[in-house]
Amino acid sequence: MLLPKDINPEFSIYYNGAVILEQLNKKHNIDIMSLFKKIKEEHGMSLSTYMLSLDWLFLSNIAVVNERGEIELCS
Repeated sequence: MLLPKDINPEFSIYYNGAVILEQLNKKHNIDIMSLFKKIKEEHGMSLSTYMLSLDWLFLSNIAVVNERGEIELCS
């Protein structure tokens, strides 16, 4: 459900991907669970939505996992 037609945009992968990107712009390298805890605290995102959105960012070459296991934006 990348762009839903009949539901709130907060449930879309695009919206939630943007929420993740916002956090990655604030802190450039962060481990996967610390990022999830921060996003869940601020936005109430579920783990499944977080993982789907993160997968979309990985597949789109927007974010990667570095050698230390942290998520970072592609340059």
